[in-house]
Amino acid sequence: MPKVVSSSADAKPTASAAAALRVYYCICGEFNLVIDKTLAALPRRKTDNAVIIQTQDTEHGNARVFKLNAVAATEPIVFERPGGYERRYNFSCPRCTLPVAYQTTPPPVKSAPYLYILPGALSQAQGQLPPDAFDVEEPEAVSNREGDK
Repeated sequence: MPKVVSSSADAKPTASAAAALRVYYCICGEFNLVIDKTLAALPRRKTDNAVIIQTQDTEHGNARVFKLNAVAATEPIVFERPGGYERRYNFSCPRCTLPVAYQTTPPPVKSAPYLYILPGALSQAQGQLPPDAFDVEEPEAVSNREGDK
């Protein structure tokens, strides 16, 4: 029987290949996020300019397809905002522990309607700083320990 040889040059892209996934890395070079749309194309949060990723289907839209590779914090950080306080549960890079994302409910990821990617935390090019890495000042966290006052 003759050996059949196929050429990948004749292969046509599938529908799933057309919906390309984007990969994002921490500043240290660790893989942290894969998502079905660029972060630049997603909406931003007005309070801190974080990228908003919709994690659950609602009447306003469908959830994004994504996978976050990060370590979840078990304790919240409380921030003072105009008109009140906000609890954040951070997700940090598993290699360097730099915070890369947060949500407003306890882990696991996708337990809140939205996941927020911190501005300047992730880059599409491994080993390169994102353009907005040093543009944002974080608000002061409110301490809940007496010795920190």
